[in-house]
Amino acid sequence: MSRGAPVRSQGPPGAGTIKDLSRKGRRAWSFPELDVDAVELPPQHRRADPPALPEVSELDIVRHYTRLSQMNHGVDTGAYPLGSCSMKYNPKLAEAAAAMPGFARLHPLQPDTTAQGALELLWRLERALCEITGMERATLQPPAGACGELTGLLIMRAFHADAGVVRTKVLIPDSAHGTNPASVRMGGFHAIHIPSNDRGQVDVDALEGLIDDDVAGLMLTNPNTLGLFEEDIERITELVHAAGGLVYYDGANLNAIMGRTRPGDMGFDIVHINTHKTFATPHGGGGPGAGPVGVVERLVPYLPVPRIERGAPDGAFRLAFDAPKSIGRMHGFHGNFAVLVRAYAYVFLHGADGLRQVSERAVLNANYLAALVRNVFPLAHPDVRPMHEFVSTSAELKDRTGVRVMDIAKRLIDLGYHPPTVYFPLVVEEALMVEPTETETKETLDGLAAAFRQAAEEAESDPELLHEAPVTAPVRRLDEARAARHLTVRW
Repeated sequence: MSRGAPVRSQGPPGAGTIKDLSRKGRRAWSFPELDVDAVELPPQHRRADPPALPEVSELDIVRHYTRLSQMNHGVDTGAYPLGSCSMKYNPKLAEAAAAMPGFARLHPLQPDTTAQGALELLWRLERALCEITGMERATLQPPAGACGELTGLLIMRAFHADAGVVRTKVLIPDSAHGTNPASVRMGGFHAIHIPSNDRGQVDVDALEGLIDDDVAGLMLTNPNTLGLFEEDIERITELVHAAGGLVYYDGANLNAIMGRTRPGDMGFDIVHINTHKTFATPHGGGGPGAGPVGVVERLVPYLPVPRIERGAPDGAFRLAFDAPKSIGRMHGFHGNFAVLVRAYAYVFLHGADGLRQVSERAVLNANYLAALVRNVFPLAHPDVRPMHEFVSTSAELKDRTGVRVMDIAKRLIDLGYHPPTVYFPLVVEEALMVEPTETETKETLDGLAAAFRQAAEEAESDPELLHEAPVTAPVRRLDEARAARHLTVRW
């Protein structure tokens, strides 16, 4: 059995950091001659010693950083099957739209009358997102999904406060995204855990026992974080509404259902949308995101300001601030505008039929890949068909061989694939959470499945190899626990 893919050349011997390439006297720059009189700095403003900067040629710099870029794995170079994250390829048309001068050079302090095109884009995007989710109005301000969660919870709190009641609890399933309980606490509530049943879904009997007049609402995503559709969703929303609570939809998995059904039709009152998972926003890297939040009609008064309104009879667009019950502003100006331009381009590029195909192919790809690997990595809930992602377990493999799911993930790097999410959701032992997305081809899924099977076979025949993996990557396995506890960023 091959111990891995061929090792790519990473450059000349000894090439490591840019300082390793430093040779005294080499330069990659030159200053032009001064066109003003030179001024001698006072001694107290001068360094005693020159800075310890690398001295390299221009060619060294170019080759060094090009090599570094080739060591990275990105969605433009290979599959990125991170479950719960939807790391999919997004069309470059969306990037081109965001880079158009009329959008890229727009200043957020321009008067409304000089930004009519931008305001119309936001107005039309809001209405499209409301149509997709079944909501009445939406805010585009939140700069990420987690901020969308907080926005929805603040709306929930404002709604109850306006009714003159104090409610302190928000219910959350045990398989929820990790940001949910954190957002609940930031919103001023206590998070109450709901157990799952043996089908990986909300235990409705347990939910019924937890509901009382202190429950402000329920946070839920559907399909849930195990990639399974909540079969009792109508009963769940009815129970919460009967107690006077609101039901919040975590939009992490909207890409599995859009065009087929809508959160509003299931009984949800508040919906946040992760544009990076569904609508062509670049994901990761700590950059800007967007987490629009939609609400049903009775919650519209509490939406953040400003809101985009269209005047009559002239049809001009404006930012409106007159909303006395609003929770206020959630982000500077009107959200991350360029990210919303990308979302607009994606939504209207696909149209209603295209968005439905996106969700159908996401579900098809996940089920196809699950069928190829379930014999070596059994599904956590084999009796329920997954949606756009699936959760397998390597617990049996670990018991037989001592190979952990982290070892499997690291070995996949050697075999040319980015590993899936591991150890999440926490309710599944040795979890592998896989989301192939709708953009991957059958050939890519076949190759990924073959890598999964090879890693499982090697776990049986050569477990030490997997304990050492990755063995061909530019960087060997790191001690993540030590790095988290003793972070060192110095040279």
